[in-house]
Amino acid sequence: MNAVDLIIKKRDGFELSREEIEFFVAGFTRGEIPDYQAAAWAMAVLLRGMTDRETTDLTLAMANSGSTLDLSKVVKIALDKHSTGGVGDKTTLVVEPLVAACGVPVGKMSGRGLGFSGGTLDKLESIPGYRTNLSRDEFITQLKEIGLVLTGQSPDLAPADGKFYALRDVTGTVQSMPLIASSVMSKKIAGGAQAIVLDVKIGSGAFMKTLEEGRSLANLMVSIGRLSGRKVVALLSDMNQPLGSAVGNALELKEAIDTLHGQGPEDFRAHCLDVAGEMMLLGGRVTSTEEGVDLAKRALADGSAWEKFRMLVGRQGGDVSFIDHAEKLPQAPIVQTMKWEKAGYVRWLDARVVGETSVLMGAGRVKKEDRIDHSVGILVHKKVSDLMQPGDTVFTLHAASKDSASEAETRLREAVSLQDTPCQPLPLFYDRIE
Repeated sequence: MNAVDLIIKKRDGFELSREEIEFFVAGFTRGEIPDYQAAAWAMAVLLRGMTDRETTDLTLAMANSGSTLDLSKVVKIALDKHSTGGVGDKTTLVVEPLVAACGVPVGKMSGRGLGFSGGTLDKLESIPGYRTNLSRDEFITQLKEIGLVLTGQSPDLAPADGKFYALRDVTGTVQSMPLIASSVMSKKIAGGAQAIVLDVKIGSGAFMKTLEEGRSLANLMVSIGRLSGRKVVALLSDMNQPLGSAVGNALELKEAIDTLHGQGPEDFRAHCLDVAGEMMLLGGRVTSTEEGVDLAKRALADGSAWEKFRMLVGRQGGDVSFIDHAEKLPQAPIVQTMKWEKAGYVRWLDARVVGETSVLMGAGRVKKEDRIDHSVGILVHKKVSDLMQPGDTVFTLHAASKDSASEAETRLREAVSLQDTPCQPLPLFYDRIE
């Protein structure tokens, strides 16, 4: 067996065996198969595709390329959630404490933002002292003792995925469905997940631009779950406009805190409750999503979800006073409102433009090594279908300088379009696949 034969076999449209896939992944991870051959193989996969069985074998080979977590002795069922990324998507900060407060333990390894898509770890690091580098033993102990962990991914989990992702990023193969699905699912499986709720974002502010693309990816990941013995549900949710109001790390953390106190934007709160309901159903806590949503609402109302979040922050070294008094979180020196001159109904509010503008303001990264400014970002005050009157505030800019705010305002004028007649609001969710 050699790498060239496997590249040719996939190039010519043939199906690879489990042994061939395991050979290729192991060889690339150990450095025995060079980058240029792995790049050629990835391009062949992009052009020729993979069957569900091939993609599952690739996922498991990547998951087993390093250490794996076994949480079966710690929790009854290891539950996880994954979002494919979006603008203003601070869902994890609310959903995980909600679910844990309802008696379903959640241990999650999250990522950092890259490009216009924000990362959970960056938001949490707005809190001084919060640790995102827990060891394996710390992860397991904390999950057992308080039922909630939010930390970064250990570098020894699914190392093949890290190597393939870095290669895909510079070889034009990021958009391959089998490579996207195996990347997501390999990390979840290596992290010990037995049941996974996938939040697959659709729209301008997501990697999947169309409902057809999102449904294809969701079906593939659900199939990987079935073939690998995991329970998986995928929700297809809208990302044509930002979720909630806040875009930017400390701003999003504040919005999550508000939501855990029973406030926050209506769309964001409803989204979190639905995802929490799905997680509790998959985790066996309830017998229907509706029952899970009701349970989550009670956890918001009685303050138990908020207390679980405080417990999480304190346990991972964060200064709890910064969430008890959110005004202590990083604040931008320049805060200015952006008003609209015309009247009309909001027909379009482009999530991608908002996300990219926040990155240029310093809230995100263009390259992985870039430093971020936790204080800057954008508050979005309108949604699609809202009526706008002359003089209404559509954005509030939290900027590091007047020049940055001015540049952001120029860009954000491209994000909004109006029409004279009423239009329908965008749905929160398009579909559910299991």
